[in-house]
Amino acid sequence: MTKILTIAHIVWLEVIRRKDVYVLLVLMGCLLATLVSLNVFGLGGVVSYILHIGLLMTWLFAWILAVNVSARELPQEEVRGTVFPLLAKPVTRLELVLGKWLGAWSVVTAALLLFYALVMVVVLARGGYARPLVLAQGFALHSVAVGVMAALAMAFSTRMNHDAAASLSYVVTAASFLVVPRIPAFIAIESGLHANLLMALYNLLPHFEVFDMRRRISFDYGPTPWIAFFEALAYGLALIVFLLTLAWLAYRHKRFSRAAATNL
Repeated sequence: MTKILTIAHIVWLEVIRRKDVYVLLVLMGCLLATLVSLNVFGLGGVVSYILHIGLLMTWLFAWILAVNVSARELPQEEVRGTVFPLLAKPVTRLELVLGKWLGAWSVVTAALLLFYALVMVVVLARGGYARPLVLAQGFALHSVAVGVMAALAMAFSTRMNHDAAASLSYVVTAASFLVVPRIPAFIAIESGLHANLLMALYNLLPHFEVFDMRRRISFDYGPTPWIAFFEALAYGLALIVFLLTLAWLAYRHKRFSRAAATNL
């Protein structure tokens, strides 16, 4: 466990050095300030509108950060050649995968907390309010969703370079978020092979919509039932375990070449 935490700590140091979180935090602050000042469509003063758009930006920036950080961790160790001393410590490949994922997930979750805090500061300054319990539930489920994104990107990065792993992760997660919830409506008007393919896609891709509580937070629908909340948590944790297992299986027998790392 100490080795896993040490690797996670190294991920933190790397992200802090790159200043990814700071850039996204400043960008988000600028966008929120612009949103409030421009009063788009006359809705700038409607606090629920500000809160909803702010939470949307929180999802977008956390998604970008989770995929980028997770997809680059293993490939950059191979490119630099630092994977050889790491595995000679000795650190097992399972510990390396888990440490990298833990570091990526924890640093993105910390950034997520800053994003939520920034949105709430703006909302409270405008006289708005969000129920603490609903906000806590939304943050917890969002953190699990970030963990799924990080595990997915980590799994792709075991067999791809950073750019390919990140690109494929963006495609899969975007499809999961935008297309999967609409598949039942598509199936209703399809039949035969097309319907079977859509059903297979519906069952294979992650369902990120179960983690999204933006509407409940923005429009004060109240907390989600605890049974549904814990079912969503269990689903997310199961996805993370499954994806990290795939990542470990793909990485455990991977061969590294010092010559290839030098050429890269």
